[in-house]
Order: sequence, then C-alpha cells, then structure tokens
Amino acid sequence: MKMNRLGRTEMMVSEICLGTMTWGEQNTEADAHEQMDYALAHGVNFFDTAEMYPTQPTRAETQGLTEEYIGSWFRASGKRNEVILATKMGGAGVNWIRNSEGFTRASVMQAVDGNLKRLGVDHIDLYQLHWPNRGSYHFRKHWAFDASQQDKAGAVDDIRETLEGLGDAVKAGKIRAVGLSNESAWGTMQFVRLAEEHGLPRVASIQNEYSLICRMFDTDLAEVAHHEDVGLLAFSPLATGILTGKYQGGVIPEGSRRTKVENLGGRWGPEAEAAAQAYLDVAGKHGLDPSQMAIAFCISRPFMTSTIIGATRMDQLKTAIGAAEVSLSDAVFEDIAQARRAHPLPI
Repeated sequence: MKMNRLGRTEMMVSEICLGTMTWGEQNTEADAHEQMDYALAHGVNFFDTAEMYPTQPTRAETQGLTEEYIGSWFRASGKRNEVILATKMGGAGVNWIRNSEGFTRASVMQAVDGNLKRLGVDHIDLYQLHWPNRGSYHFRKHWAFDASQQDKAGAVDDIRETLEGLGDAVKAGKIRAVGLSNESAWGTMQFVRLAEEHGLPRVASIQNEYSLICRMFDTDLAEVAHHEDVGLLAFSPLATGILTGKYQGGVIPEGSRRTKVENLGGRWGPEAEAAAQAYLDVAGKHGLDPSQMAIAFCISRPFMTSTIIGATRMDQLKTAIGAAEVSLSDAVFEDIAQARRAHPLPI
C-alpha cells in the first residue's frame, strides 16, 4: 500500500482510506470492528468519519454512532497509534446537531469536544469542515448554482473566524491538521490565504466527491491541489455503487443503498446508467473488475492524496482494498477518456 503525504504535514496516509458512513445504520458495531481489523491488516492506516454519521439516512436517533463504534474498536484493539484518524464537523442545516448552527469560533471547539468524547481519544489527526457555511454546489446543486447571491465580505469574515476556532483546537492539542470538504476552488484559496496571512492552521486536504462519472475536480481544483499542496480525499469513487454495475437495468439489490435512497442522492437516472455501462464495457474489454478499475483510476490521479472506500459487506471491502494492487494500462486510460467524452457530466 503506497503512502502519500497529507498536505504539508508530516503525516503519511495510505492511498486508500477506510470510509465509515454506513456503520450504525447498514452495519453493526461488530461489522465495523471487522472492517477496521481487515483494513489495518492490509495496509490501510487512514480512517475517515464524521459527527453526523451514519447516513442513508441521517437520523437524530443514530447520529454519532459511527464515531462511537470507532472508539470502542480503539479501546478493544489498543491500535489508536497505528491509525491516522479523520473526522468532520457538520455545518448549518442539521437540526439535531447544535440546533443547525454553522461554523463559529465557539462552535468549532464545542464540536471537537463532542467528537473526542464519542471517539474516546485525546486528539484527532485531521479535522474537516463537512460543507461551507455559505453553501456549496456539491450534492447535485451545481445544476442551479448561483454564486452571485453570496456576500463576499461576510464569507471571508466567516472563514477567518472558523480558522480561528480551528487554531484554538490546534493550540489545545485536540487536532493536528485541518481539512475542507465539499468546497470550491475560491473557498479553498480563501482558507489558504487567510491562514498564511494570520498565522492560522493551513488546510491539508479537501474531501470532495470524485469518480469516473463525477469529475468536477479535474480543472480548477486540480490546479489548486497541485500548487497549494491541498490534495483530494475522494469520496464515492464508485458513485454510491453505480459503477459496480449492480443497478443496471433498474435492479435494486436487497440491502443496497437504493433500498433506502432510491435515487442515490440525485445520482441515479438514465444518464448515470448509460455512463456506467460505458465504463462497465471498458472493464470487460480489458478483463478488469469494474469496481477495482474505478478505484484504481481515482488512485492514479496526480492530485489524489487518498481515495475513500466504503462497504457494507466484507467481500466488497476486500475488492475495494485490492484495487491498490491494480495497475491500469495506457489502453485502459484511452478507453476511459473516450467514455468520458461520450458521457461528460452524467450526475
């Protein structure tokens, strides 16, 4: 398993990261422990979670269970020091988390303390902001995104205050590094600029959606990642299972995510199914497992720090982690490029 540097920190993280958002909803505590045991034994030293997990769906009744499962595994295994642990603070919009309050200097520390308590640890290695206070074009909102309604001065002040809160947590020894999630190129650069100007924590990573059928990161953000050392942590590299082919023909397998969220958060539709088929054809042509091809493609990107995989079954997890051993040929990359031109933005 290859290790990559996390931003400009001294931390080295595995090129595959273990995602956890199904633990507590689709997966039990025992399932979660089994996944962590397997991942760590196979070279994955990077785990990602969030205070709002589990999802599919998000519910007040289950919120925080994922972090609690990770904490119980740390206590049982004694392996906290072998893991680079990432979690997130939710922003405005979740009524049962801090009454839907967004990021403020005070709320950052309040959230961090909650994460630490659920995880049962004394520090978090990477602390991420789940989505920006000002809103985001992610989660299929790009189709109607309109930045002209944003207040620039207010957004900049908000970012600085949030960084001050993160700085408080760093100084207190509660977090080691900070990251963004569901951010834009402009937003990322404001975080970088303000951190450098005011001696505040510099962002090390950005966690955005990225897959064969969701490639908005390839332009502006890829340039930011390269020049500013803010690498991508890609979530949904299989596009919530679409790229495995299991939903082709309208099939909804028992226990799959579509049994809980039929449109997969706005991803599923004729365009996504047609694009998935194009990539399934590429994998078939070259004798590749489609899931491993999709994950290996993400790993190959020059701006990628780590690709976040998730699974509800152990066979899925083994396949996903096995993608680290898959090398794609030039011919595969050429066929992927052709498929992308035919299906440029299907979700």
